[in-house]
Amino acid sequence: MPTKSSRLTTLPAGLVPLLTMRELETYYGVSDWQILQWIKAGMPVHPFAGRQRRFDINEVRAWMAEQDADSAQLVAASA
Repeated sequence: MPTKSSRLTTLPAGLVPLLTMRELETYYGVSDWQILQWIKAGMPVHPFAGRQRRFDINEVRAWMAEQDADSAQLVAASA
């Protein structure tokens, strides 16, 4: 019978697993409340089984960069 280590396969190039809300909280060092505020503001979310959510870190990073750019434009316009 094959051992578990002999059954391991590598992930295809470019495949990134979706993060849970708790993993995203840890990644950004924020609370669950902050994540919920970001979701309300339009952060991309992938619905998951039940009432859970998953997050593609690349989509979240792009959304965060867009929010930073929008904030910078508002500050520049008000100055």
